[in-house]
Amino acid sequence: MTVKKALITGITGQDGSYLAEFLLEKGYEVHGLVRRSSSFNTWRIDHVRERLILHYGDLVDQNSLVRALETIRPDEVYNLGAQSHVKVSFEMPEYTADVTAMGVLRLLDAARDLGLPTRVYQAGSSEMYGLVQETPQTERTPFHPRSPYAVAKVYGHWMAVNYRESYGLHVSNGILFNHESPRRGENFVTRKITMGLAAIKRGRARDLRLGNLEAKRDWGYAKDYVEVMWLMLQQERPDDYVVATGETHSVREFLEEAFSYAGLNWQDYVRVDAKYFRPAEVDLLLGDPAKARTKLGWAPRVTFRELVRLMVDADMERDGLATRPPR
Repeated sequence: MTVKKALITGITGQDGSYLAEFLLEKGYEVHGLVRRSSSFNTWRIDHVRERLILHYGDLVDQNSLVRALETIRPDEVYNLGAQSHVKVSFEMPEYTADVTAMGVLRLLDAARDLGLPTRVYQAGSSEMYGLVQETPQTERTPFHPRSPYAVAKVYGHWMAVNYRESYGLHVSNGILFNHESPRRGENFVTRKITMGLAAIKRGRARDLRLGNLEAKRDWGYAKDYVEVMWLMLQQERPDDYVVATGETHSVREFLEEAFSYAGLNWQDYVRVDAKYFRPAEVDLLLGDPAKARTKLGWAPRVTFRELVRLMVDADMERDGLATRPPR
């Protein structure tokens, strides 16, 4: 029996690590593209690293992409690599465009030039909707990006569509709404909340400073979402899918659930700081996952409340704390 091979860009990130685990469980030979840097940030995949095959490469380096694809000849490619922080994209717009937009073009063009029958998953983002034109957002909702990151993701989305329609590549776009986990980057608001809460419980911090508490997001569990990436590439025809829970919650609601679970009143500790506001805010994101549910048979399993609590538990455990004090 032939073993399927998959290449994951961004394998050391939140989604890449969960996807690597998922594909290993499916019996895949899993390859990952990692950037050369002075510190090898692999903590998310260290527990499965011996079962992975890692390659040095970068989405800003076309030659490294060609070499990786030619060497591996993967059945499936999951392009999860990006400069993915919205606020950072305002400070580093050119770099964000080079990695998050042009990196998609380089990868798709490498696959086309090599003539590989590879199926490609392109990671899109709900941030592409930005100043939303309708609620809930579907695959047909027009994009109105409001950050350099979102603009770059829109470019990648349409380049994937173009290569699909022009060259017959089997490439699907997943328009993923916010998805969190204990492996979320520390500069994202959900981890800032759960880590800040743990620091307050430990006595290492007296307050937590955040930006817009009224921003509403459709928050799901990252581990649920990697399954739908795989499902897209198992379909005979490539397509685009919204991946979401169909529920929206504000940052304030996330705070309330996290702090109350830990037995604290968030209003005693949280301070709004203008420096954390975006130059152009995205107020409301709410996805309609009906197409993914109908065509792929996928549905999220973890609820918003469960997600918040498992993230709080994980950061409390890292700090050697119980979520609630003994009664």
